[in-house]
Amino acid sequence: MAQKLKVTLKKSGNGYPEAQKRVIQSLGLRKLNSSVVHADTPAIRGMVRKISHLVTVEEVE
Repeated sequence: MAQKLKVTLKKSGNGYPEAQKRVIQSLGLRKLNSSVVHADTPAIRGMVRKISHLVTVEEVE
């Protein structure tokens, strides 16, 4: 089975560059402590790396 990543927004994007806010939106994160599950692809990994200081990531089945 393919790995998936659970991404949880732990810190607001306020005060950070607009590009990072757009990454938060494109991942589907809306509010603090909201979580989304995405396939573990290089594109998603890159997006998470851009905002790693704002999110937590878990690998799920």
